[in-house]
Amino acid sequence: MGQDALKIELIEWLARLEDEDTIRYLKVVKDGSSQLIDWWDDLTDEQKAGIEKGLQDIDNGKTIPHDIIKQQYGIV
Repeated sequence: MGQDALKIELIEWLARLEDEDTIRYLKVVKDGSSQLIDWWDDLTDEQKAGIEKGLQDIDNGKTIPHDIIKQQYGIV
């Protein structure tokens, strides 16, 4: 997917988004990126550990393809 298509997809998703916590979080991310703040430093140790575990799972091939997850949950 090209960068422009990805931007459009994100814009459409954001326009439908109703979760206030997620919207506020995205605002923090947006504001932080303009200030060149490393968001990693603002994460809790638990959040960092979760991300690191996920990256290890990817490196070790412990992932499930997106198409299979969509089938499991009946997402077309």
